[in-house]
Amino acid sequence: MVDVLAVIGRSIVIYLFIILAIRLFGKKELAQLSIIDLVFILLLSNAVQNAMVGDNTSLLGGVAAASGLFIANWLLKNLLFRSRHISRFLQGEALLIIYKGKVNDDHLRRAEISYEELEAAVREHGVEKVADVDLAVLEIDGNISVMSKNFARRTTKKRRVHKSLGLRS
Repeated sequence: MVDVLAVIGRSIVIYLFIILAIRLFGKKELAQLSIIDLVFILLLSNAVQNAMVGDNTSLLGGVAAASGLFIANWLLKNLLFRSRHISRFLQGEALLIIYKGKVNDDHLRRAEISYEELEAAVREHGVEKVADVDLAVLEIDGNISVMSKNFARRTTKKRRVHKSLGLRS
């Protein structure tokens, strides 16, 4: 029983470490993973597997590790729901990219979106020019929401992440 509790504890510690490391290294959005992001996550999961289960490669050890991860995930989601401060720290905030046709260059740089990428995102929403956008927001989940036609038309598209590893803030 002590071994199973140790597996659960180690799994939770690794879970929290990975969440903090991804946030500290600047990964803000997971709306669409690139091939590089996917490979990184797969290798990361393989790299920490032994730290979670140690020598216990039994079925019970695997179930204990998975149970610990499910419990930690449920607790963290509840904490994020209840605490705006912790949620903002771990997930970031939405960024206003365009307001009434004017681009917020500081937020565009902070989100590491080039002007060409912004123009492409606007066109994906069916709006011809940036000047025709009433409001564009990079949401915390990586989606870009666009409102146009005097705030009457709203669309949301996933932002394509393609930068090397996508780990910049």
